Amino acid sequence: MDENGFIPFRIKTVEPIRKTDRKERAEIIKNARYNLFNIASGDVMIDLLTDSGTGAMSSAQWAEIMLGDEAYAGAESFRKFKKAVSDVLGFEYVIPSHQGRAAENIVSRALLKPGMIVPGNYHFDTTMAHIEDKGGRGQFFVIEEGLSPEKLHPFKGNVDISRLDSFLSDKKNLEKVPFFILTVTCNSTGGQPVSMANIEALSTLLKGYRIPLFMDIARFAENAFFIKIREEGYADMTVGEIVRKMMSYADAVICSAKKDPLGNMGGFIATDNKDYYEMFSVFCILHEGYLTYGGLSGRDLGALSQGLYESIEFEHLAYRTSVVRHLGEGLNALGVPVVMPIGGHAVFVDGLKYMDHIGKEFFPAQTLGIALFIEGGIRGVEVGSLLAGRDPDTGENVYPAMDNLRLAVPRRVYTKEHMDYVISAFKGLNSTKKEYKGVKIKREAPVLRHFTVELDLV
Repeated sequence: MDENGFIPFRIKTVEPIRKTDRKERAEIIKNARYNLFNIASGDVMIDLLTDSGTGAMSSAQWAEIMLGDEAYAGAESFRKFKKAVSDVLGFEYVIPSHQGRAAENIVSRALLKPGMIVPGNYHFDTTMAHIEDKGGRGQFFVIEEGLSPEKLHPFKGNVDISRLDSFLSDKKNLEKVPFFILTVTCNSTGGQPVSMANIEALSTLLKGYRIPLFMDIARFAENAFFIKIREEGYADMTVGEIVRKMMSYADAVICSAKKDPLGNMGGFIATDNKDYYEMFSVFCILHEGYLTYGGLSGRDLGALSQGLYESIEFEHLAYRTSVVRHLGEGLNALGVPVVMPIGGHAVFVDGLKYMDHIGKEFFPAQTLGIALFIEGGIRGVEVGSLLAGRDPDTGENVYPAMDNLRLAVPRRVYTKEHMDYVISAFKGLNSTKKEYKGVKIKREAPVLRHFTVELDLV
């Protein structure tokens, strides 16, 4: 028996799912202006929009909620949270925030000025939005394999060290770089991990140029799990030991605690650098709240402190990734093109290839998301040209190398049987997808347009 198939929890509470039919779903998505974010959750049968804040909390986390200390300053819940960050990640200083993008706002407010360039392996949407909001520009240095859905590489989130070195060796570029952001795992390229060897090489390179290494660690535990099972020399280390080693290379980390830390809400910044802590503290108090709650209730902090410990349990990660892999392998068997190898938190369907009858200007991955909802009541999210938005200098649509539909699996919510239903919906979609001709934008916001965009069918 494959031990990765063992379900390491019992289900104590269930939530009913309302079944809908195809005709009803077509009307629902039309009324939502073909924006999947506008659909009421009660109208969704399997919700794979995001794994952010949508996981199921453990009985121990619920116990911490009941113990929450809501004192404005110096709460016991913050003490527990600070200790958990120190125990799991190894950092001395921590600043809580109400979610990950709030932590991004604090860091970018403190360190970014107009004209600066922030390199990374591949920034996610909110990271890029905060950089551009402060007048900066993001630049990607993920390896070539990371931008090719079908290519196999165990660590497609890796940084192209040679290309980054060439970029930084130009003094005109170097003087514009305040820090580097490494996203682990790399969400936008398919939930792909970064190897320890690459982290070490990146750290060495950046130290030579005196550039700080920041990490976006929303999915740090999944990254450590992949290092353990894929990278030579780490099989005998615990996930927790690998996590601590990863973090040892970072000058500071930004985390959406709604992902791997198993929270329904929350984020934080952590560092060993006192100067950074004092700099970021100013903006935390200004935007989030006092330093010992940072926009969160004591209940939230308590749940996160417990969630951090649970996040690095091998059995949890083995089952969690096996559910995602089950979905990806099932779709692959149907001939549905997915980003390979299958990532840790989601399956990314190649919209350009699957909906190859639709031109990129009509957003094939978004059209696929609409079709999948109509076919099976399943909600995913486009990670492609609609999300990428427009070039801030030219105003033209940005067309990334990949245009994917992400099917993000919430933690401890769905079983493999739920994934079998998703696979069966794609089986039906294989014969009906040609009916969909694409979508065009009716109304859009200037920033992060994919959240509120209104669309029409072509």
